[in-house]
Amino acid sequence: MEIILLQDVEKVGLRGEVVDVARGYARNFLLPRRLADVATPAKVAELRRRDEQRARHEARTHEQARQIADVLTGTTLRFDVKAGPTGALFGSVTPTDIADELWRARKVRVDRRKIELPEPIKRIGRYDIAIQVFEDVEASVQMLVVPEGGELPPDEEFAASAAPDEQAAPAAPDEGTVAETLPPGQPDAEPTDTLAQQAATRTLAPGAEAESA
Repeated sequence: MEIILLQDVEKVGLRGEVVDVARGYARNFLLPRRLADVATPAKVAELRRRDEQRARHEARTHEQARQIADVLTGTTLRFDVKAGPTGALFGSVTPTDIADELWRARKVRVDRRKIELPEPIKRIGRYDIAIQVFEDVEASVQMLVVPEGGELPPDEEFAASAAPDEQAAPAAPDEGTVAETLPPGQPDAEPTDTLAQQAATRTLAPGAEAESA
């Protein structure tokens, strides 16, 4: 079933694209949530007309592309988003969002398909986004994805909160600690003493599994 996406849908397509999906997926999910509309001939024709109008604002020569790249370079976009206490977004920032904000803030039309974003942004943070303006012409745009009503923490605090497990990981044990718990002259024997067994277990690296006999 052919539909026109009204919003970016991960693993399906970008807003404004005509895509073919399973009828049940469209009827039960996309259409009720107003993420898409049925692709009738009239609606598809209107979509093509709008795309042609937008294309007139995009770079057609290297000179135009360099001018647009100069405008984009050094541009900082700010997105105030709803986020949880760990920095995860209630939603995401997509290439379409970036293209729309570039037009609103800088009056520069960028094809969202040329915004190099492998997957939608789902965490607060600072991002450098590459945009392929034209063949051999690329620009980099800075983005701030900020929690609503707040500001981004300093880089060091943000890095610490993004990887709490890494911060809490214990230091690796010194080599030879396990060997010291084994009976002298029997390097391959299993410790028979309960305390020695506990000591040997404590010295294994976090997450490691003991080899089977």
